[in-house]
Amino acid sequence: MGDSDGEDVTPELPLEVLVYVLTFLHAADRKEASLVCRSWYAASQDLRFQKDVTFSFPASMAAQALVGRLARQQRCSLRINQLDGFSVSRSLLLQVGERLGPWLEGLALPGSSITEASLLALLPRLTALRRLDLRGLDSLFMSGAFLSREEHRRQVRSALSGLEELDLSDLRYLSDLTFTRLTGCTPHLRRLALAGCHIAFEFDPYGGRPAGAGEDSSALLSLRNLRRLLVEQHATLRELDLSRTGVTPQSLRVIAQDTVVLSLSQLLADSLLELDLTSCVNVTDLSVCAIATYLQRLQVLRLGWCREVSDWGLLGVAQESRSEQHNGTGDGGPSFTRTFGNMGFFQPPRMPFEERPKLVTLNQLQQLQQQRAGASLLQLQRLQELDLSACAKLTDCSITQVVRFLELQRLSLCMLPELSDAGLAAVGRSCRSLTSLALSHCPGISDSGMAQAAPFLQRLQHLQLACCSNITDRTLHLLMQHCRRLKTLDVSRCKNISMTTVDLLQSQLPFLEKVHHKLIGAADPMLTA
Repeated sequence: MGDSDGEDVTPELPLEVLVYVLTFLHAADRKEASLVCRSWYAASQDLRFQKDVTFSFPASMAAQALVGRLARQQRCSLRINQLDGFSVSRSLLLQVGERLGPWLEGLALPGSSITEASLLALLPRLTALRRLDLRGLDSLFMSGAFLSREEHRRQVRSALSGLEELDLSDLRYLSDLTFTRLTGCTPHLRRLALAGCHIAFEFDPYGGRPAGAGEDSSALLSLRNLRRLLVEQHATLRELDLSRTGVTPQSLRVIAQDTVVLSLSQLLADSLLELDLTSCVNVTDLSVCAIATYLQRLQVLRLGWCREVSDWGLLGVAQESRSEQHNGTGDGGPSFTRTFGNMGFFQPPRMPFEERPKLVTLNQLQQLQQQRAGASLLQLQRLQELDLSACAKLTDCSITQVVRFLELQRLSLCMLPELSDAGLAAVGRSCRSLTSLALSHCPGISDSGMAQAAPFLQRLQHLQLACCSNITDRTLHLLMQHCRRLKTLDVSRCKNISMTTVDLLQSQLPFLEKVHHKLIGAADPMLTA
């Protein structure tokens, strides 16, 4: 396609034709295509590919000059940190509104203590804003008065009517009132993040009633209020992040099965593309079955550290837990009230989640397939990213049966003690579009599994094998042979890998950028990185 000097040696196509061809490629493939020749590089620089360009800088006097230069950009996003209530920050925000207001697409203000007055002076000017990140900005919500005036809400609503992504993660003082006011100004959200927020799924001790009953709470964000938003914006909402929210089993059942109020999964069945339940430690097989049944348009599913998810859930069968079987009666042990929910005044007994589930036998698997017991994870054929890290109850039985996704690009199976070479080989055969595969802390995989999987993973760019004690130099030779596109590799603490082979790997793979090799073999820890 090109000679050693980068000159074109084929008839040159019109630039607009090359640009059109490149629109069919993923960003990573488009980047590689740009290296073919000069005309392909020029096509890759077309403005339609220059999306999500973010300029990150701290609040300072020098930043004002930078904002002035950015006014020439047709589209851009800003990430400004260390904002406060003093004159430099106020002047910088004024400059942003005046110079970039009609063109700014994204704004994030991490690590700031911005005042409500400063933000309300800026937002009405940002008429092109599509992404707004307010995570951790407790100074805005502490008083509970944010957007309390109708005049301010009208101005903000006029500017943010096209906002698509709103990040409200890690807000300690987010309440029903402030949540309703803010989301009332953003009627066309596609992505909402509430990670780390305290959502009252059960009881409101301040009001002495079920969370969210009656008027909006000024102290807590309730499940009822969140459900209200889902009802109102279900036509546009595509992604919802509820990670680190302490969801309880009872609350998940309200979300996943509720015949009276439309469930989360039913509401968003035709629109939700990304679901992140990372570290929701009480997610059960029942929840996974509901996801597989209703959310079959999902492209991203993260269930990392959902330790109660087992083979049964991935295969489409939700077993009843002991708590459901006893239901607090009979001789199932003492019963406790749930009056104070998760507030910590009176802790409920530990849920019986510690027991390992009964493994699925081959006969049971055949019976399930014949009975079509429920929707398995295999129904999510549009998945591009799947995270099952630290779901320690998963075994080869479900991995080999349901992790079969033609379009899957990113897969994490870290910390699965029951994953063996058979499971790894099945993943390689069934997920040939993988560009990222994480297998760290999987003691059951070895060179044998990699030998079976590697020939099918020729698109692989990122591989994590840290703390896999049975991986040796043989795997690195397999990567040199089959995974020529590899960019990053982590073999830290793999005691059977030598530094000599790591050096050979780095010399043989043309795109390799970084190899993490801390404490491999008998290396001196002071000389490894």
